[in-house]
Amino acid sequence: MSEHDAHQHHDGTGGLDALAERFEAYRGHLRAVAFRMLGSAAEAEDAVQETWFRLSRSDTSEVDNLGGWLTTVVGRVCLDLLRSRRTRGEQPLETWEPAAAAQDPAQDPAQDALLADSVGSALLVVLDQLNPAERLAFVLHDLFGVPFDEVGGVLGRTPAAARQLASRGRRRVRGADAPETDLVRQRAVVDAFLAAARDGDFEGLLAVLDPDVLARGEAGTTIGASGVAAGAKSFARLAVESRPALIDGATGLVRYVDDRLERALTFTFVADRIATIDIVTDPARLTELTIEPTQT
Repeated sequence: MSEHDAHQHHDGTGGLDALAERFEAYRGHLRAVAFRMLGSAAEAEDAVQETWFRLSRSDTSEVDNLGGWLTTVVGRVCLDLLRSRRTRGEQPLETWEPAAAAQDPAQDPAQDALLADSVGSALLVVLDQLNPAERLAFVLHDLFGVPFDEVGGVLGRTPAAARQLASRGRRRVRGADAPETDLVRQRAVVDAFLAAARDGDFEGLLAVLDPDVLARGEAGTTIGASGVAAGAKSFARLAVESRPALIDGATGLVRYVDDRLERALTFTFVADRIATIDIVTDPARLTELTIEPTQT
């Protein structure tokens, strides 16, 4: 962003209009972040509006990545809302369940229901079990690829502490404490996914993938269900070369090259479908994983 662009919103309505136009390009993304943090369409919209107010009052001349800056700001706004909600002793689920929302004229139950369906109600239930810091670290890093140094900045903690919080959140989301039967069922879903990938069975793949599935690589790139299905050949190759394992207590796949762990695939599940596929290849991150081989 040029210095002229950054400062022009302080120079009258024209500049503010231009800034608002740039903000609108990120509104959908910011709403998605806020909804996963708050579980409420109405509160998410409020958080997005507060993010706009903070942008309009800020000097962003030194900001190179406006999208990243806005993502961390909306994260900070949501963190404040979550903390105040806990202080007041509110039940977070009541802010997004359509039945409860219908009793609150300030909320649009149809919009809440639509958003809850798109995110996956089961995932929101699990996210509500995390404390605010864990939830923020998990949502920003694992779902939206925000680096740990920026997550730490939002939380006022070190990058290492932010990484730990995300890891704790990740283990809980992945059901590290799930009964063995759940792990068996998850393994069956992953096996079905790999079999469909090997056979190039597009319909079979879509049957085991959540409609909003994300596959995320080291660079933070994500692809949706059709993209995952379209990339079946690369997953088929991984299927042949990988072996099943419990990774941090959850269902996953590992690939070794010359007895060295080369990559790990971890999964989250919503309603017995694969909701996320996280592909880890960074050696530093791989050393942090607890790997337990399972029977093939």
